[in-house]
Amino acid sequence: MKIGWFSTGRDEAARQLLTVVHNEIQEGKLKAEILFVFCNRGPSEAEETSQFFKLVGSYHLHLIYYSSRDFQSPRGYEPRSDPWRLEYDREVMKRLAGFHPDLCVLAGYMLIVDEEMCQKYKMINLHPAAPGGPTGSWQEVIWQLIENRAERTGVMMHLVTPELDKGPAVTYCTLPIRGKPFDRYWKKTETRSLEEIRRREGENNLLFKEIRKHGLAREFPLIVATLKAFSEGRVRIEGGRIVDADGKVINGYDLTEEIDAAIKGEI
Repeated sequence: MKIGWFSTGRDEAARQLLTVVHNEIQEGKLKAEILFVFCNRGPSEAEETSQFFKLVGSYHLHLIYYSSRDFQSPRGYEPRSDPWRLEYDREVMKRLAGFHPDLCVLAGYMLIVDEEMCQKYKMINLHPAAPGGPTGSWQEVIWQLIENRAERTGVMMHLVTPELDKGPAVTYCTLPIRGKPFDRYWKKTETRSLEEIRRREGENNLLFKEIRKHGLAREFPLIVATLKAFSEGRVRIEGGRIVDADGKVINGYDLTEEIDAAIKGEI
């Protein structure tokens, strides 16, 4: 399987994710090849991105970069305007014209992808919630879970569409956020409003931190397991729909047991 890797390279997590997948390939555990790494920053825009570029070079991967900031500034576009996104993505696709990935992975890629690029490539993205769960950043997801007094949450890989976090689930895993060790933290929220918790404790709230810890532990294993499922033909993308090995349309491929086994004893 030939993979296209998209990342803004903005933090340590972006480097860790690339390292995890690269090592799985090198060790023969994942039958795949990273055709290219695309970054929407230039090498001197941020120290974290410079470190990301060095990592890509150490793995001898083909790096392509095109600064979205430099593209936008001379034109005066607003960052999320449709004309800006479309024109930028067209320039990106020109630079990727010689590559033909089977699957593209958005791994910390901080831009919304326009419709034309979504149609050209099969692209998947990580979202820190179960199918049908909250949208938004991982922080927004957790606050919504607490506000709704949710019983379960999860992590999913979804098909990238122009509408943020709205693409159909490709793979996912779920986990309970009730019972041990969560109940003692839920109890401390019963007499307080969400507004008060956010104002006084913010992300230091113990329930918030516990939900994040258990979700984060599943993110890297889910991405690796998803790529393996694709490489082995257990899940495919056909005509914008997700199908299993028999060609049956599914609402995401459930990898909960596989992910639970992978992280057993780590939390």
